[in-house]
Amino acid sequence: MSEHYILVKPELCTGCKSCELACAVEHSKTKSIYTAPFEDPKPMPRITVLPVDGLTVPTRCVHCAQPPCMDACPFDAINISPEGFVLIDEGKCKGCLVCARACPFGAITLYRPKRIAVKCDFCYERVRAGKEPACVEACPTGALRYGKLDDLMKEVAQAKIRELLKAFSSEARAIIVPPPYGKGSSGAPVTPPIIRQSFAREG
Repeated sequence: MSEHYILVKPELCTGCKSCELACAVEHSKTKSIYTAPFEDPKPMPRITVLPVDGLTVPTRCVHCAQPPCMDACPFDAINISPEGFVLIDEGKCKGCLVCARACPFGAITLYRPKRIAVKCDFCYERVRAGKEPACVEACPTGALRYGKLDDLMKEVAQAKIRELLKAFSSEARAIIVPPPYGKGSSGAPVTPPIIRQSFAREG
């Protein structure tokens, strides 16, 4: 099982498309933001920022453990790397796009200049060199986070807990603390009728 994951936080995405630009540059010949746009053929990003229900969401291949694209490919051009990344072998790909039709996430498209299928390769060369994927490194808001599954899930849990605590603090505007049992107390539990009677006597 792969230890490499990218967590997507749509609520933090501003739609700036820095991830798309970084991805295209990473998959260019020169790997330079200054020269990549002038290459022929032009490099193509493997990640796409899409508008969904009022949010902008970076979408990419999720590198399935049992990828339907790999099962569908008639030329054995798709394989799984030792890290768990689903990769397309450009030398074997014929551009038939059977893999694209099999992908449930719409993550595979045709690179027309070469007539081959392309998709996110998880920047496997960068990861093997100890770096983050290019899209994660370029994201200015933290909408894309890279790491191990346990660490990312802890981050999600902490965020959910913070939301829950915030909701409690904003909704609980009055807290009634029952008086301590002792002198002058009947020992009976404090109930809504008793509270109403207390306010009526004071009024």
